[in-house]
Amino acid sequence: MTPEANNTIAVAMSGGVDSSTVAAILHEQGHPIVGLTMQLWNQRRLPELLRDGSALGGRCCSLDDVYDARRVAEHLGFPYYVINFERQFEETVVRPFVSDYLAGRTPIPCSRCNTGVKFEELLRTARQIGAERLATGHYARIRHNPATNRHELLRACDAAKDQSYFLIGLTQEQMARTDFPLGELSKFEVREIARRAKLPVAEKPESQEICFVPTGDYAAFIEAYLHEQGSDLTESAGEIVTTTGEVIGRHNGLHHFTVGQRRGLGLAAGRPLYVVSLDTAGNRLIVGDDAELARDTCEVRDVNWIPFERPDGPLEAQVKIRHRHEPADAVVEALDATTVRVRFRSPQRAVTPGQAAVFYVGDLVLGGGWIL
Repeated sequence: MTPEANNTIAVAMSGGVDSSTVAAILHEQGHPIVGLTMQLWNQRRLPELLRDGSALGGRCCSLDDVYDARRVAEHLGFPYYVINFERQFEETVVRPFVSDYLAGRTPIPCSRCNTGVKFEELLRTARQIGAERLATGHYARIRHNPATNRHELLRACDAAKDQSYFLIGLTQEQMARTDFPLGELSKFEVREIARRAKLPVAEKPESQEICFVPTGDYAAFIEAYLHEQGSDLTESAGEIVTTTGEVIGRHNGLHHFTVGQRRGLGLAAGRPLYVVSLDTAGNRLIVGDDAELARDTCEVRDVNWIPFERPDGPLEAQVKIRHRHEPADAVVEALDATTVRVRFRSPQRAVTPGQAAVFYVGDLVLGGGWIL
C-alpha cells in the first residue's frame, strides 16, 4: 500500500450511500484518497441464528456492503482495501455487549465501535499506509477553537440525521485527524450528490440492524455466543415483582429485558406494566406503572469531556439519554474526573443503565459517558 503520503485522506467505507458520497466529494475536490472497509465480524459465525441465509446481507458491514464499497472505489478510481479487525471488534465491542446485558445494562455497540475500533484502530492503520486524515460518513461537525486550542464536536446541521450522540468517546488527537464532510449537509443533499456522481449505491436504503446480531434478537445472540464460547447460561429464570415487592410472574432471563420495556413480559395484570429496573443480584425483574419510570437524577461514569479537560463547576446543559430522546434541561455536576451526577429540571422517563448520557449546550457537545 503506497498511496501518496501526507495529503492522502483515508475514507472509512461502509458500502452505504453516506460514506460513498464522502469519497465522491473528496475525489471531486482533488484529494488523493484511499478507501478502507473494516471486516468486523464473520457473517457465517453462529449459523443457528441465520434464517435461510437471508441474514448474510442487508445490514451494517455485511458481505454485500464490502462488495458495494469496492464497486464505488472502482467507479471513482481510487485504491481500496479491506482491513480485518475481527479480533479487535470482538474484544472491544462484542464481549462488552454480552457482559453488559448479563449485568442488567443496555449497551450501545455502535458507540463502542466508533471509540475503540473506527477512530482508534482504523485511524492508526490509515496513518501506517500514509494517510494523515480519516474521513467518515457521520453526520456531525468538528471545529477547532483557537481560544482554547481544542477541537470541538457539534451536532450536524441536519438534526434528523445527527450522530453526535454516538461520538462522545472521540479524543482531541482523533478529532484533529478526522473529517466529517456530511456535517453541513442534509440527507437529501447527500443523495443528490451520489446521483450526480453516478454512484452505484445512490439509491441504496440505509441499514438498521447491528452487524453481529443478524435477526435483531439480542437474547438469542447472547445465548448462542456464550454456547460457542463454552460458557452456557446457567439457570436464568427468576421472579417478576412489582415495585412494592409483590411477586406476579416469572421471567426467562434478565438479558431479555431493558428498562422501559412493555411488550414480552408475559403478564396479564389488567393494566400496562413496564420494566422499571433489573435486580441482577436477586435475579428479579422489577415492573411498575409508567409513572414509576420517571427519574430526576442519574450518575454517569467514564465521562469524556471535549471542549475542556474538566468543568470548573456545575454546568447548565441539555442532556440526551437516548439517541431519539429530546435533550432535557439539567445540571451536570462532576463528582470526580470521570463521574458526574445529572439533575434533570423535570423527571425523565426510562433512564436506562448502559445507555449514553450526552451533554449539550446548543449544538456544542460538552461530553458524555455511560449511565449507571
